[in-house]
Amino acid sequence: MKLVSIVGARPQFVKIAPVCRAIAAHNLAGGEPIEDVIVHTGQHYDPGMSDVFFEELQIPRADFHLDVGSAPHGVQTARMMEGIESLLLEAGADAVVVYGDTNSTIAGALAAAKMHVPVVHVEAGLRSFNRRMPEEINRVATDHISDLLLAPTPTAMRHLKTEHLDARSAFTGDVMLDAVRHNLATAEVRSRVLAEFDLANGSYGVVTLHRAENTSGARLRAALELLNAVADRGISLVFPVHPRTRAALAAVSDGWIAHPRLRLIPVLGYLDMLWLVRNARLVLTDSGGLQKEALFLGSPCITLRDETEWPETVEAGGNVIAGLDPQRVLDAVSRILSVRRDGPPLTCASNNGLATVMPQTGSSRRSRASWRIIGRVHRLQRRQPDGVPA
Repeated sequence: MKLVSIVGARPQFVKIAPVCRAIAAHNLAGGEPIEDVIVHTGQHYDPGMSDVFFEELQIPRADFHLDVGSAPHGVQTARMMEGIESLLLEAGADAVVVYGDTNSTIAGALAAAKMHVPVVHVEAGLRSFNRRMPEEINRVATDHISDLLLAPTPTAMRHLKTEHLDARSAFTGDVMLDAVRHNLATAEVRSRVLAEFDLANGSYGVVTLHRAENTSGARLRAALELLNAVADRGISLVFPVHPRTRAALAAVSDGWIAHPRLRLIPVLGYLDMLWLVRNARLVLTDSGGLQKEALFLGSPCITLRDETEWPETVEAGGNVIAGLDPQRVLDAVSRILSVRRDGPPLTCASNNGLATVMPQTGSSRRSRASWRIIGRVHRLQRRQPDGVPA
């Protein structure tokens, strides 16, 4: 069986890594061989957002690079589709696998669907119900043109059923949980991030901001002022700055002075970020993936958005949806800081964070999301591209 896997952004590199390991183990075990052709669209092209993830997560080298780079949504997506279509015509595929909700996701799904190649969507069924988010448009459109929808949570499965997509959906669990479990011990051994920035366990918060709605104009300036207010509560903040955010800072930071306890640093690799979050007192973020990772790692999270595609994190008690409302954010910070560090973690008051979010995910190899994904993909009817549409 020949798969073509489309990735292009940092979260997708994390998601594909466990699947690559599962494919390698499947092939070593003597099952029907699976060939996985990895296509890197180049949506994230900065070495700190791409190369380091392939290295640390031991992802096989990409077979094809499209090098699309940055561009407006329509231009970027069209360039990706053109490259993916050419590749499928030349190389063929039994299925195309797309991950998450980026422009790489929708481009891969559209190109394959138009050529009648089965599309597999890993992390299907997520909904924030905010159609102003580009990611939400990508999620919904990808789900409705995919042949196999692999949902990470029961809530995602319910969304797919509501949209009458349950007949081609399957619950697998979350590959990002597989990634955390596989890499946490390695991060503990290899990461020097705490020593490099002179950080003590539980003494700091982690900040990330990269969503378009939070990195332009007055919203970004409000976020910066809010971070200063949080730091003024007595906690140090470490802010690995996304390239998009760094570019935007120059336009809005005139006259703004970072609080002495707010430290802006370059983006981090996966292992350093994992270890930084694992030892944090709290996390402030607008990232979907980091909301989950914080809960998996037992670090309380405050989401700087007005909605989430991961409601399980809120239901588990590990995430507060606060937007950029100063009162809501500062109240949440105060509650987190009031909990003794040596007491029960805020995210795990009634159960382990991992079990609360993913109660179905066991420790055996075959129960992991990546193995469930491989099992489901293997059942797909094998079809070849029909060629260029009329």
